[in-house]
Amino acid sequence: MRPFLDQVWAIVAKDIRSELRTKDIFTSLLLFSLLVLVVFSFAFEPGTQATRQATPGLLWVAFIFAGVLGLNRAFTIEKDRGSLEGLLLCPVDRATIYWGKLASSLLLMLAMEALVFPLFAIFFNLPLWLPAVLIIAPLGTIGFVAVGTLFSAIAVHTRAREFMLPLLLFPVLVPVVIGAVEATRTALDEGVLSGSWVPLLLAFDVLFLAVSSLAFEFVLEE
Repeated sequence: MRPFLDQVWAIVAKDIRSELRTKDIFTSLLLFSLLVLVVFSFAFEPGTQATRQATPGLLWVAFIFAGVLGLNRAFTIEKDRGSLEGLLLCPVDRATIYWGKLASSLLLMLAMEALVFPLFAIFFNLPLWLPAVLIIAPLGTIGFVAVGTLFSAIAVHTRAREFMLPLLLFPVLVPVVIGAVEATRTALDEGVLSGSWVPLLLAFDVLFLAVSSLAFEFVLEE
């Protein structure tokens, strides 16, 4: 177990060092999320009941679409630099590469969400810093990144990879998006975790992580 974790951490550390030098992915995530926030802040009046009902959907629209931009770059940078082949030649299991890429993408997504959450709360005058909401956000993000990492590896070998990733990803993500939006709405209304949406998110997270990890070995073969 320890060698596996060391190998995963080596991939994560490499990606994070690369991102700290360029800041390409994180900047794209943050700017797109802020753009969605600003646009919707003009469309909805803060503090109204309609805004309160729409905010969970708006929040996850910002996270999901910004996340697609980041996942598009997860393997594209490796491919463009010619380092993907070197990564595949490393004497490690292919699942190790999957978990390393997943962890680095997840860290970037969570960092972006940590910055966007307070801005959403301020712009829409809603208590998004509830413990229940802060639990739901990582659960939804894990499911999104689990599938997104797998499909990003598929899309990187296609010519229209920027178009192919959302085309493959969004139909599979429907249960996660619905669960995350409804669980967030329930948390905002009641202030606690309740209902069947959180167990549903947990179930999909476990399912997507297991299936994606097993399938990743075959996905990287051109």
